[in-house]
Amino acid sequence: MVPRLTAIALWAWVVFNLLLVAWVGLQSLKDSGQVWTDPFGLPADPAWHNYSSAWQAAQFSSAALNSLVITGLGAFLIVAFSAPAAYALSRSERRLAGPLTGYFAMGLSIPVQTLAVPIVVAKLSLYTFMEDWVTGWWDDRITLLIFEVALSLPFSVFVLTGYMRSLPHEVEEAAEIDGCGPLRTFLRVVLPLARPGLVTVLVLNVIGLWNSTLLVLLIAPTPDQRTLPAALLGLYSSMQYSSDWGGLFAGIVILVYPMVVLYLWLGRRIVEGMTAGIGK
Repeated sequence: MVPRLTAIALWAWVVFNLLLVAWVGLQSLKDSGQVWTDPFGLPADPAWHNYSSAWQAAQFSSAALNSLVITGLGAFLIVAFSAPAAYALSRSERRLAGPLTGYFAMGLSIPVQTLAVPIVVAKLSLYTFMEDWVTGWWDDRITLLIFEVALSLPFSVFVLTGYMRSLPHEVEEAAEIDGCGPLRTFLRVVLPLARPGLVTVLVLNVIGLWNSTLLVLLIAPTPDQRTLPAALLGLYSSMQYSSDWGGLFAGIVILVYPMVVLYLWLGRRIVEGMTAGIGK
């Protein structure tokens, strides 16, 4: 009885969220008057211009480019750094392997808000050092990318360590008998076998980096350096005074819908990658 009630509650929560996403999409096609007078009705005349007005008002062009570059490059670097670390931890027989994995798990419990002051201090120090002593130039988006990657590594290493522990050792032993060294075994054998786990970590980091807001506000001070979530906050500030609520909902759709589609497309793989090796 209890499992059935739990399943019903979960499905109700899923349906509610899907309806909420669809409702936001409908509001983005209404003018401001219809948003208030008929919030649950269909758009009388779809206002597609809301998307162009939101795109221009919030400078979404540069923000979208920043989001695409930081999200794509950041997710790739996170997987590139976390996969070898997770493989080493999952196969190491030294006593430090267990505590190190625990330290990565502890990193998940540290909220970014508690690191706000150190992050700002480190950002200013790095900017001064690079501009005055190294290159004579520095872009805060590079600093943002560094912090995004560093703060995402604990979760990625922890998940991949559990997944790689579930992979059979016999395949690696067969590769060693055939003359493969550790690096070649990792690249040719382990990575293909760990593809579901890598896809899980990649997609979850793409979603996390795409929606990251606090770090952007702390590190990227100018509008041309900010990503879509920060640009959406600026759009909210401007649209609430102009009462262009349809344009505001259009901005939310531009930010949220790509990640919803991505998660619906790869949701099963994400669950498989998260649950594999859970008992190891």
